[in-house]
Amino acid sequence: MEEWKYSKSMVNETALTEFIILGFSSLQDLQLLIFFIFLITYICTLVGNISIITIACLDPPLHTPMYFFLGNLSFLDICYTTTNVPQMLVHLLSDRKSISYAGCVIQLYFFISFVGTECILLAAMAYDRFVAICHPLHYTVTMRKELWLQLASASWASGFFNSALHTYFTFHLPFCGANELNYFFCDIPPLLLLSCGDTTLNEIILLVVGVFIGWAPFVCIVLSYVYIISTILKISSSEGRLKAFSTCASHLTIVLMYYGSAIFTYVRPISTYSLDKDRFISVLYSIVTPMLNPLIYTLRNKDIKGALSRTFTGKICSH
Repeated sequence: MEEWKYSKSMVNETALTEFIILGFSSLQDLQLLIFFIFLITYICTLVGNISIITIACLDPPLHTPMYFFLGNLSFLDICYTTTNVPQMLVHLLSDRKSISYAGCVIQLYFFISFVGTECILLAAMAYDRFVAICHPLHYTVTMRKELWLQLASASWASGFFNSALHTYFTFHLPFCGANELNYFFCDIPPLLLLSCGDTTLNEIILLVVGVFIGWAPFVCIVLSYVYIISTILKISSSEGRLKAFSTCASHLTIVLMYYGSAIFTYVRPISTYSLDKDRFISVLYSIVTPMLNPLIYTLRNKDIKGALSRTFTGKICSH
């Protein structure tokens, strides 16, 4: 028995050099159409998020906690779409749809890092809105620059530590030579389903860590918005209520979209996974949401519109 386990481990370590990403293999006739849809989506994601970062950096009135966190969010969106979308585009146009073992490890590590970081960062953004609306007189004292940096740093550190833990335990599982992932990229659910070993510990880690990275920030966001909404409803003027709601509506929309899909993907037992269905959920939070973030944050945001106007007006006047 021990000899069989040893030989199985040796097969896993020596034979498995790459993974085959099945992705849209079952939709051969639509691959070119899907390629152009994903390409346009990716370009829009880059243009939209780079624009927000540029404006937030160049326009002095936007040098506030809210736009500091928004700049971090935009950078995150660029990062975690870039970890998988370019390779997805290559696979849609090529016959060989593979990724090396090392490439899969790197892709998983960075993707999960950025996903975890965004969970914490969204909670930091909710805290910023909570202080701004519920305690406006103490806002400048409470949300000092040191706190911005501490909250952002804690978000990034938590995300990378969380990912290191999951990546380590995921790739210590045996795969016994099986290497076909019925998914678009290397992610935890398809790798756990592909493994021929006992994934109980991995599931426990997903659920336990998911409480701290996923559920705890989400609960903090919900509680923040309970206080925010109750405070807004006490504002006497309808114009004041509308202005307060507008500053929170975009963030709340992103929270519901992002947390809904991320928690559904990672914080549940492996036995409930159905990759044929779940892989389309992954498209929502890994491709669609990063593209929508700039639109949601700018469409009704007067500060961003004003910054855009000042930036373009300044350029025209300089010429």
